[in-house]
Amino acid sequence: MTEQTQPQAESTTPAVESTAEPGQAATPITPTAPAADEQATTTDAPQPAQSSAASTSAPAEASAEPSAQSATEAAPQEDAAPQPAQPDASSSQAGASESAGTASAAETQPAADGERADNPPADGRQTAEPAAPTEPEIDPEAAMDAAKWGRVDGEGRVYVQDGGSEREVGQFPGVPIAEAMAYYVRRYLDLNSNVDLFAARLPHLSVREIDSTIKNLEESLKEPAAVGDLEALRARFAALKSVAVERRQAVAAERAAAKEQALKDRTAIVERAEAVAAQDPARTQWKSSGAELRTLLEQWKEAQRRGPRLDRPSEDALWKRFSHARTTFDRHRRQYFSELDAKQAKVKAAKEALIKRAEELSHSTDWAGTSARYRELMDEWKKAGRASRKEDDALWERFHAAQQVFYDARRAKDEATDAEYAGNLKVKEELAAKAEALLPIKNPKAARKALRPIQEAWDEAGRVPRNAVRRLEARMRAVEDALRRAEQAEWRRTDPETQARAQGLASQLEDSIAELEADLAAAKESGDTKAQAQAEAALTARRAWLDQVRRTT
Repeated sequence: MTEQTQPQAESTTPAVESTAEPGQAATPITPTAPAADEQATTTDAPQPAQSSAASTSAPAEASAEPSAQSATEAAPQEDAAPQPAQPDASSSQAGASESAGTASAAETQPAADGERADNPPADGRQTAEPAAPTEPEIDPEAAMDAAKWGRVDGEGRVYVQDGGSEREVGQFPGVPIAEAMAYYVRRYLDLNSNVDLFAARLPHLSVREIDSTIKNLEESLKEPAAVGDLEALRARFAALKSVAVERRQAVAAERAAAKEQALKDRTAIVERAEAVAAQDPARTQWKSSGAELRTLLEQWKEAQRRGPRLDRPSEDALWKRFSHARTTFDRHRRQYFSELDAKQAKVKAAKEALIKRAEELSHSTDWAGTSARYRELMDEWKKAGRASRKEDDALWERFHAAQQVFYDARRAKDEATDAEYAGNLKVKEELAAKAEALLPIKNPKAARKALRPIQEAWDEAGRVPRNAVRRLEARMRAVEDALRRAEQAEWRRTDPETQARAQGLASQLEDSIAELEADLAAAKESGDTKAQAQAEAALTARRAWLDQVRRTT
């Protein structure tokens, strides 16, 4: 097997860190679409509306992506309102930072209602005009507090108190003062909302998202084109930034720990795969081991999809080891089964030869010799080993069938012989009964004389059926053994040397008994109960011994 490539899952594995644009994580998206005449506006300059209501609720998107060109294109007509002045550099810079924070998020938003209305349904029916979007509600109290930090002069220039000094944030000529002020107050409230949103989302942000959000908010709060308590907002953001730095460190530590654990988990997968590949091929359970390797591969893919992304060198090194283990296992498996096939082919050839020899003997009538040959063939069959299960079973059927022809013929011959010997069986059963009538043996000489003609008749009766041979022989042998034991006992009893030894022993026992009787009498007279008990026990033993000696003489 060639070196395997990383599983496809690796290319689509999401990293733990978000790949979203930095601003997307921190800058909120205004939930409603801009007014129809402002949909294409991406300017940082204030866009005057045709009515005071529209101007007081200008959406954040219009101020989030500044562009001088779009501001000029989206300005009201000359007969409706005067052209707004070009915003100053600080206002343009603040707008640009806000645009960077919302651009990527705006790309994922659904199409505006007006755009969807351009596509009629498939059935040709016209749809009703969508309702005009509603502007987000503004907290009047918060707006009033913010407005205290700004003013509008007679030419429509808007100023804000920032850091103990006053600076111009924009110009709205030809509109009511309240309308001009409301626009820049709204921008301040949007900045405040961004800080609030950052605080709310901070526990769930990644390191990259925290860094990008802090950077965007810092740029947005340098000299924003907004009216409100900017110093207080910066102070609140500074405090939040300290918390964010601590959170960033914690997230980084968690991420490092997760990567370390992921590295351990991947390493464990690789080490297990290497252990499977390192098994002795002769002892490997290929089916279960192959299934385990497939499971390990799925675990690897799952770790890629759901776990933290490892650094490229570590992941490549681990995958190389894993791939090598799988390749080694596959090579060992192919080699094992190749050798097994060759071995089984050799076994098959050897058993084919044994079958041929068995078939050649199947019609032999040399019953004893052929039976011995078949036993030898069976021993060779067992030593030959096993072919594949299917082939080995078929070979055995042929080998067994060849033997069975011979054994069936031999059994038929034995059955015919047994039928021929049925009369002999009856005679021998009668002779065995006569011999058993001599038991127990009391007179060995008379029993031997009576048994001799029975034995002669037994030999003359001839063979009996095979299944009765052992039974009848055992009955006759039991009688002969009993007679032999009786003769031996009689010989020992009548042997002169044995009798002399027995008589000498009897005399010794008689003398010992006499002495013990005297001791017993003395003990009784003296009242010594202990000596009396010992003498009685010794007397009992000596008298029993004497009786046994006398019976043998």
